[in-house]
Amino acid sequence: MKRCRKCGTPIEMERVSVRDECPKCGSDLHICLNCKFYDENKAYGCMEMRAEPPREKERANFCDYFQFREEEEKRGREQAEKIWEEIFGKKK
Repeated sequence: MKRCRKCGTPIEMERVSVRDECPKCGSDLHICLNCKFYDENKAYGCMEMRAEPPREKERANFCDYFQFREEEEKRGREQAEKIWEEIFGKKK
């Protein structure tokens, strides 16, 4: 499920355009922080090599590679971290 990065409100839209805003908090939705390719550990914060990432990750942008991050992806990462902690112990 799609959720607003800022307030966590579920987003029911099939496709999110540059002008779309969260119905609850009014924040932009077509932003790097809502994109499945966003990764703060990568160069320019983006895993998509062809993209030309904008400087401001929290503002609407015209990136052609934008794909809204689904909640399952976040859960998958959380599960991986949990397994990692079970095997190697908690981070200090």
